[in-house]
Amino acid sequence: MALETGKAASEPAAAQPDGGGRCSLELLVHGVGGTTPEEMLDDPRTVLITGDHTAGIHRRAVDEKAEEEGRDAGTPVPEAYCWSNLTSGNGARALWLVLLPFMVINLAHWVRPAAPAKSAAQRCYDVAVRLLALSLTVQFVAAAVEVTVDLMAYQCAGSAHCVAGKSWLSFMSAESGGWWGEPGRRLAVGALVPALIAGLLWWLSHRTWSAYESASPPPRTGPATPEKDGERPVLSLPGFWYGRRLVARLRAAHTAAALLIIASALLAATVEPDTGTLAALGWVLIALTAAGWAAVLYVVCRRGRSEAELDDGDDRWAVRWLPLAALAVLAATLVHTAWSRPGWVADGRLPGTSFFGGVAIAQGALIAVLAVAAYRLQRHAEGRAPVLGGQAGPVVALLAGALSWVYSGGLAQRMGDWLDRGATPGDPGTIPGPPVVLSWQATVIPLILAVLVLVAIGAGLRLVRVKRKVTGEIPGLYPDDAEKKRLNAPRSRAIAGAVARADLTDAAPAMLAVLAVVNLILSGGAVAGAWATDQVPGQAAMDAPGLIPGFAATGQALGSWFVGALLILLLTTGRRAYKDASARRTIGILWDVGTFWPRAAHPFAPPCYAERAVPDLTWRMCTWTDRHPKGRLVLSGHSQGSVLSAAAIWQLDPGVRKKVALLTYGSPLTRLYGHWFPAYFGSAQLTALHKDLDTWRNLYRPTDPIGGRICLENGEETDDIDRPALRDPVSYGRTPDHPLPAPINGHSDYQSDPAFAEERTWLLKRLAGGKTVPAQPGKSSG
Repeated sequence: MALETGKAASEPAAAQPDGGGRCSLELLVHGVGGTTPEEMLDDPRTVLITGDHTAGIHRRAVDEKAEEEGRDAGTPVPEAYCWSNLTSGNGARALWLVLLPFMVINLAHWVRPAAPAKSAAQRCYDVAVRLLALSLTVQFVAAAVEVTVDLMAYQCAGSAHCVAGKSWLSFMSAESGGWWGEPGRRLAVGALVPALIAGLLWWLSHRTWSAYESASPPPRTGPATPEKDGERPVLSLPGFWYGRRLVARLRAAHTAAALLIIASALLAATVEPDTGTLAALGWVLIALTAAGWAAVLYVVCRRGRSEAELDDGDDRWAVRWLPLAALAVLAATLVHTAWSRPGWVADGRLPGTSFFGGVAIAQGALIAVLAVAAYRLQRHAEGRAPVLGGQAGPVVALLAGALSWVYSGGLAQRMGDWLDRGATPGDPGTIPGPPVVLSWQATVIPLILAVLVLVAIGAGLRLVRVKRKVTGEIPGLYPDDAEKKRLNAPRSRAIAGAVARADLTDAAPAMLAVLAVVNLILSGGAVAGAWATDQVPGQAAMDAPGLIPGFAATGQALGSWFVGALLILLLTTGRRAYKDASARRTIGILWDVGTFWPRAAHPFAPPCYAERAVPDLTWRMCTWTDRHPKGRLVLSGHSQGSVLSAAAIWQLDPGVRKKVALLTYGSPLTRLYGHWFPAYFGSAQLTALHKDLDTWRNLYRPTDPIGGRICLENGEETDDIDRPALRDPVSYGRTPDHPLPAPINGHSDYQSDPAFAEERTWLLKRLAGGKTVPAQPGKSSG
């Protein structure tokens, strides 16, 4: 790992004096950790000048009327755009973490290779991702149906052994002989819970859709960017950050699917006991349900994102009538199911529970289609090779499926164990328990966790190896303090440790690929085991010669407990992250990367904050430059704020873009976004941005686990963008300028480095037309 740092060989030359009426603005955009306006502006007295407390622009109180007072153009007026409440705030938002598989599958849409144009492979890729997302919604609601309809209402309430001591289920007990004791009525009551879950998902998506996807960008007066080979970078298209129509369509389709899977489960249960008129009505409802599924698939497959122009179309029949029609079918099915059927006795599992095996097979087939489409796209891709050879989409989809199966399999097994007091399914007096395939999926959870531990151990070994290698390179970075370096080995190891921890970011793709492949093997083995034995894992282990008795049953029990612990961990971690800034910085980058992208595949994923933040920044830059034609504006973005800043600049008209300079620091534009999302932040796209915006400087450190250099097309030099790596810490030992030990800042506090003010000054001079020279590689920048 290169630890080369440097300092400009020549300082920026003096700029030409400003003309009259000029003013300068520095628009600061914070990163994933979130912060307050007071911290960003380093002043306890700030005022909100536009926006709201969810996302707004603040100034120091003394700068509120700076333009009217005629401030010196050489000293920019700082403004802080605070957007952290778009992804944090109320601790109840930690509940979004329960829907983590939906966010992950949505990412699969965006990690596709950078194909040059629309093609059949890209269309196939997008449709496969949307169908996978639909399967996760169906699986999520079907797992709720399994718990409340099958395990609780059908099995436990029909068993005297299981219902004993459960007063909250006694009113549905078959032994009580009450009105609610009939199987159909028990099923109808149990179906109300997953129906409420479907309604909650619709409400969450609709509420956030109104607040995020509906933010309109400023009007365009010209083309977004000069065309290159007949194409424009996708992020410059006017409709990219306006996903109102697609999310509304997908929300309607997924809500209808959630309601229809409940109706399907109820109809599957009543087919056998129905006779006469009830049977005829049942087949009518089955036909209506099938028609509903056809409409859902049509809506999901027919239309993707419309980015070339703002799309305000109104798909009323799909958005409004499809969910209402599905709700009507479900209501009719509930009435049909609750109708009295003398002689119907619940026995065994609810019919149709083999559905989960079909879902697993369908998901495997869709992921295979995704892999083939990604391969064909990568063959024609432009720019540098992305992570995982262009197969990031299938890998991400596998991880989303793994999370979904952990939820459904582990939760169903945990509820079955709890309802039956931990008895082994199949023993006398016990309930049959969840479907066999879910029991097998719960069994592989401990094995997946064991592999995760091994991957963590491998990451630790890599950290130790890199730290040992880097420790010897540290003395060369501080030539002015050589004697003290040799006497302070702990300081060298601390700096090398920070560099080694930062290096782990580059090892993440390989780790994720290992987890995805292992999960594919184990999950496939679980489905095969369920199909081959038609028994729960514990029984299969006891019946199979040569296997350790009880091994599978132990894994089954551990898996059910692990998923309960996982859900609790997700909720507590998420709640702490939304309230504690330090915890948010730890996991914030993963969450903010996931929620940066619009909901192109799954409408129940957490909302995309960029669909509010990017238009906010674009509107501010357009209106400020329009009011101050001779003004100079530096857009200063840290970490995720640099990604928002680049996306906002892409949305500007060329005439406005010429008045704006970009300063990025701790930026993941290449290190994360360029590698994982090559179709949007690849080397070709960043090269086009650099050509349109020649006033761009970037700061990074070797100790930063997120930020890095900007990589352009064909290995083009980026010295005119990247300043040589900053030293971190700025001083090795105690010096006259730093009498106390300087901290190792890593990803934070870039503005305290002298290089920050130097580069900002250079950008302002460049905007003013001064003949300046950017920093070149040389000695340390400290």
